[in-house]
Amino acid sequence: MRGLLLGGAMLACCAAPAGAETLREALAKAYASNPTITGQRAAQRAVDEGVPIARASGLPGVAATGSVTDNLLQANNNFLNPERSGNGQLNLTVPLFQGGAVKNAVRAAETRVDAGRAQLRGTEATTFTNVVAAYMNVIRDEAITSLNQQNVRVLDVNLRASRDRFQVGDLTRTDVAQSEARLALARAQLQQAEAQLISSRENYIAVVGSPPVALEQPPLLPNLPNSPTTAVSVALENNPNLIAARRQADATRYDVGVARANRLPRVSAVTGGTYFNYLGSLPPASLNQGINNSGTAAQAGLQFSLPLFQGGRPAAQVRQAQAQRSQALENVTATERAVISQARSAYAIWQSSQQVIASSETAVNANKLSLEGVRAENSVGTRTILDILNAEQELLNSQVTLVTARRDAYVAGFALLAAMGNAEARDLGLDGGVLYDPAVNYKRVRNRINDFDSDSEPVPTAVTTAQTPPQTAAVARPSDPMLDTPVDRSPALTTGASAPSRQ
Repeated sequence: MRGLLLGGAMLACCAAPAGAETLREALAKAYASNPTITGQRAAQRAVDEGVPIARASGLPGVAATGSVTDNLLQANNNFLNPERSGNGQLNLTVPLFQGGAVKNAVRAAETRVDAGRAQLRGTEATTFTNVVAAYMNVIRDEAITSLNQQNVRVLDVNLRASRDRFQVGDLTRTDVAQSEARLALARAQLQQAEAQLISSRENYIAVVGSPPVALEQPPLLPNLPNSPTTAVSVALENNPNLIAARRQADATRYDVGVARANRLPRVSAVTGGTYFNYLGSLPPASLNQGINNSGTAAQAGLQFSLPLFQGGRPAAQVRQAQAQRSQALENVTATERAVISQARSAYAIWQSSQQVIASSETAVNANKLSLEGVRAENSVGTRTILDILNAEQELLNSQVTLVTARRDAYVAGFALLAAMGNAEARDLGLDGGVLYDPAVNYKRVRNRINDFDSDSEPVPTAVTTAQTPPQTAAVARPSDPMLDTPVDRSPALTTGASAPSRQ
């Protein structure tokens, strides 16, 4: 049972303080106003119209014609023709047999409606995957920027401390230069991190439609598979893009039947009426012979047509339809390959990221202990400033690796769910209104036969982001106390005692 796959987890894990935004809220915003989704919904409504268009070829048709003719020049020996005449005709045609063209065209259109619905599901899943990636990118880059800002602050304090100790003769100029170089490098890394954060925030606006505000940590992803084989098995059955490709291939079978119908006989029932009026322009000779100034006529019958030779057009149309069906079948195989690759790749990245997370957590804890130990050893003179700088950089690198791995694991896990067909709106339990049901529009238009019917003038559904402010690299995440501790904690600066010169 599919159910609300992430709904319960998000309800339990996404309780956020006022002003914060959860992943569930970001997904709901994108579902309501992302132009890729709303555009695909409009495309599906256009596909729905293929059914009434196909059905129209099998329904009765009524046509009216009229004309008024003024005979400007008549033959000298014609004394009976009127000077002008008016004619009106009304014809009704009822198709009785068209070689199966209508039946196959309707079935093809209905099958493409099914394919379009699956494609809409695939668009939702792809967009949601992009939202998750954008959401996690912002969280990752905020953490990395915060770590780098913290690193710059600490190194700046360390540089001032190193210069002070140099003045009292406790450090050499080399120690000061090392601190200066490390601070300059940290500032460069901070600039790169801030630029990446701004880029991630702008991409978040493009996908979600509004700026990110205090993003909360996302909930755990439930129901992830225990092996790539399980993931592929589920994906081959539920992946919406693969379902859409299969239904498109099914539709081409009916297209071949439509093409073959072009060389079969057609039978229609026809009836019509005609009204003529000479508009009082009959010459006296015609009136004397009892010709009426106006009159009516009616006719009814069967119309039969049998194509005998059409220059090879029907055969070419059949071959064309068969080639297009062959292409559709190959597309099914190509889509299947892509789905298998996507599922296996996402599973591998998810598993690898989990292992990286475990290793990085160990590395972070070890580097924290290492940094504390190096600082303690420096205070008794057995370690240099460079040793402390290197230990602090290793801790920073391991923290960045951990943050990145957590992002990669979550995005890969969600992509895995998407490949398995379990990451759509109906799976996520989104708030914000009733979920979009493409069947509603199909039922609305399927049997409509009014030639003068239309919908209201289209207006954009997706929200514009032109008025959103440019994003900045400001972050307000708590810092790591370990990194906030100054590198140089020598008692020489706190007691005023001078240390031996190392110059």
